[in-house]
Amino acid sequence: MLESREWYLAAYAAEGIPTSDHLKLRTVVVDIDSIPDGHVALESLFISVDPYMRTRLTGLQDGISLHQFQRNQLINGFGAGRVIRSNDSNYKEGDVVLNPFSPVAEYCVIPSRFLRKLDPTNGIPLLDHFNSLGPPGFAAWLGIEVLGDPKPGSNVFISAASSAVGLCAGQLPKIRGCRVIGSTGTDEKVKLIKEKFAVLNHVNPHARIPLCGMISQYNKVWTEREGVRNLLNMVGKEVKMEGFIISSYLDRFGDFAEQMESYL
Repeated sequence: MLESREWYLAAYAAEGIPTSDHLKLRTVVVDIDSIPDGHVALESLFISVDPYMRTRLTGLQDGISLHQFQRNQLINGFGAGRVIRSNDSNYKEGDVVLNPFSPVAEYCVIPSRFLRKLDPTNGIPLLDHFNSLGPPGFAAWLGIEVLGDPKPGSNVFISAASSAVGLCAGQLPKIRGCRVIGSTGTDEKVKLIKEKFAVLNHVNPHARIPLCGMISQYNKVWTEREGVRNLLNMVGKEVKMEGFIISSYLDRFGDFAEQMESYL
């Protein structure tokens, strides 16, 4: 038995910034002596706090089809942990693994089917698996390599280009030989983008627009979120806009990791 501190959802936050009224810390006891078949006990090393998690704290289904965290239940996210007990022959004590659904807790017992064991001899720092080799890099890779698929010499526009996803998304088309244009969130640059370089006014015919998130809107209810007024360009220029969430593409994570590791 181990005592473990864990973060749980005490109340939903439909709008605004979540506070300690919504997320609370408690201590529980974890049984690591009777682990079911196909499970492992993990000691958490790192957990990534990603923007999409905000959408799971609202209690609403108003834009992203992810299950809401349940009240009085611990929350989860992308994490790395060390195996301390195992009832799966593929994992042994001391293995360091990635878990896309890691409980935000010091210790946990979880199914092993979604785990990915890390190779300690490849020289890749563990924290790289939380940026270019983690959720930000995976979102960028899916948007560029899988959905966008830009051809060499084409133009690629990256919004929120200085964000964790944007930094990776800007590099991938450059590797393909594309021309990359990015926007960021300062007031001056937002004004420039809105007044002079409104993207949909200058989009090329048959362009593809993958959408992986809208971080600036997550703390707002849907009636207060900003809209787009020039969508008619998408009709006349036959533009394809496609949203995606990375949990729908977990079967491609191995392909992503292999390709991205080759760039490091």
